Amino acid sequence: MRWLCFLLLASPAAAAAQGSGSQSLHFDLAAVPATRDSFVFHFRGQERGWAVWQYEIRRLETTQQLVYTASSEFQPVEAEQLRVVLDRLTGAPLSTFHHIDLFSPTSDTVMVEHDLEVAHGEISGRRRVGTKSGEVKIFPVSRPFAPGTVLGDYVFIAGAVSNVAPGDSLGVPAYKEFADSVTTLSFVAEPPTTIRVPAGRFDVQPLKSGSFRIFATRTAPRRVVKGETLDGQFAFELVHSGPVVPAPE
Repeated sequence: MRWLCFLLLASPAAAAAQGSGSQSLHFDLAAVPATRDSFVFHFRGQERGWAVWQYEIRRLETTQQLVYTASSEFQPVEAEQLRVVLDRLTGAPLSTFHHIDLFSPTSDTVMVEHDLEVAHGEISGRRRVGTKSGEVKIFPVSRPFAPGTVLGDYVFIAGAVSNVAPGDSLGVPAYKEFADSVTTLSFVAEPPTTIRVPAGRFDVQPLKSGSFRIFATRTAPRRVVKGETLDGQFAFELVHSGPVVPAPE
């Protein structure tokens, strides 16, 4: 869902328009449970695909990691694999891998991928782009990564935003993995409500960002249970939660 990241990341102009009243986002990753969540995609009222998001907790000698993996298919145009590793205690990003296969007759690009690590104040690795001719172009990545910057994929752990109240505007610098640029990831908190999805009934905090709205549970276990475009054309909903399947090291 590369396009979902783009919907949620504010443009520089939009970020400036938030003004000085915007607070910094705080992600409490300890509130995210170890779980494997399945979602269904709907586009213009019809089922068009699925996604599986997994949150795995790894306890190491001196720290803990949250390993977020996702697989999805949005028919007939996109399939993807995503893996993001975060420091569970500080929220700092450690690595991100994202592979997307594209099936558009109007585009020459059939694959995009990045494989990046964050260390010592720098994000580095490579980006790959494949075309219909079979050519694969590789682009090295190496640029400063300031403390407090998050990855664009942080939108998928929006349920861990812990310092939010209705009417709050929250923002943080975010690195756009596919564009190799920094913008602003921002949310505006809307009044709490209760919604029903295939997995059940949930008390949620709606968080609006860009052209998208996410519904995150207000109490533990914290998770995203629904997302929708503001125009109502697209939505995804939680269908089932189950035990974690350990990801490869």
